[in-house]
Amino acid sequence: MHKTDTLNLLRDLVAFDTVSERSNMALIGYVRDYLSAHSVESHVIANEAGTKANLFATIGPKQDGGVALSGHTDVVPVEGQDWSSDPFGAVERDGRIYGRGTCDMKGFIAAALALVAKVDAGRLKRPLHLAFSYDEEVGCTGVVPMVEAIGRDLPMPEIVIVGEPTMMSVVHAHKGFGAYETTIHGKAAHSSLPDAGVSATLIAGKLMQALQAILAERAALTPHHSPFIPPHSTFNVGRLSGGEAVNIIPGKCRMEWEYRAISNEDAAAIPAAFAKAAEAIEARERERFPGVRIETVRLAGVPPFVPQADSDAEALLKRLLGTNEAGAVSFGTEAGVFQQGGMSVVICGPGDIAQAHQADEFVEVSQLKACEALLDRLAEWLCQDA
Repeated sequence: MHKTDTLNLLRDLVAFDTVSERSNMALIGYVRDYLSAHSVESHVIANEAGTKANLFATIGPKQDGGVALSGHTDVVPVEGQDWSSDPFGAVERDGRIYGRGTCDMKGFIAAALALVAKVDAGRLKRPLHLAFSYDEEVGCTGVVPMVEAIGRDLPMPEIVIVGEPTMMSVVHAHKGFGAYETTIHGKAAHSSLPDAGVSATLIAGKLMQALQAILAERAALTPHHSPFIPPHSTFNVGRLSGGEAVNIIPGKCRMEWEYRAISNEDAAAIPAAFAKAAEAIEARERERFPGVRIETVRLAGVPPFVPQADSDAEALLKRLLGTNEAGAVSFGTEAGVFQQGGMSVVICGPGDIAQAHQADEFVEVSQLKACEALLDRLAEWLCQDA
């Protein structure tokens, strides 16, 4: 017999090692069987290799509209972290549940599954959807095929609640993210003969200066009401590697960089401006050596989640939580993907993001109970006439 309470469901979910580099199929099978035991049909959307999958299910009327509860099933690695207990064996201590993914974000998934056991599907006037994804932690790539299927093969929710940890506060915005790897091919030479070579690392320096100028230009266009800290888009060069020895002009350099964009406009403008700057730098350097090349590939990306006036999702969550407050967060989620898919989206879930990705990750039991209370009120709202 399946467990139906949030805490026991969370223990079961944590026991599945769903680190992004591994399969989540065992967890998806568990959820599918759980839903089947409650007469709920699941739609499993697997990747091409069949090693990972999304799961979408509808409780109540099989139609568009209603509310989807969204959560990602993958977690970050535990290697190199000093855990005081088994990270995949959830334990309760002092009002907290410890384990990988308890906070980010299997706690919300457990609460959503517990709601299925409590809700009377026959009373629902609007559907309750579940949308569980894979590979959120490595760029929100898994949710994309599910969003593509929504509205085509699957019902289109009116509202999506992304249950990332916000301490049960309403969040209506986060920055977008783009990660890139730029490889510079110069010409190696002995360091005593600088005119005989083209330094790939010096070219990398020029590219970094170009990025700095691009972001300064975008910052000047930042709206005064930006909810973010800092209020403008930013960039970072996180890794720079190149050269073989102190007395050799580097012939190759690799630069890994990212941007954090406050808007879809910045998310498009920053890589486009960088590509234009790289092309100009490459052309100048080729006057010295025709073999110079600057090659950039996109590693990952998450679209911005932008505030929307009169958002149905935000209005509903404020009503159910009895608050007038909504804010922005600095971390990325799948919210922007759902928003670009035409759905009204809000982020709200149990736990503190400060505990995510850490050794001894935990979620407060009180946070899970607050989430349960919110979902209970949501179920009652779905039972009302539209």
